[in-house]
Amino acid sequence: MIDRDLLQILACPETHQGLAIADAALLERANAWIATGQAHNRGARPVTDPLLEALVRSDGRVLYPVRDGIPVLLVDEGLALP
Repeated sequence: MIDRDLLQILACPETHQGLAIADAALLERANAWIATGQAHNRGARPVTDPLLEALVRSDGRVLYPVRDGIPVLLVDEGLALP
């Protein structure tokens, strides 16, 4: 789980919008899309592993994965939501 104090200073690397912890419903929606085999990250690489945790950009259009408690805030790793 992301520390709340850390979350307050994190921002999208592309737009500098704020980030929030993705709720269970959003993760479920993203993982259903990943399961179809059609999900690709912004770097055009297929996303095959389900997301256990993620941060969502404040406009709700991009998810950034959290792996082993570490947010992966690289533009190419972002998952643009359909």
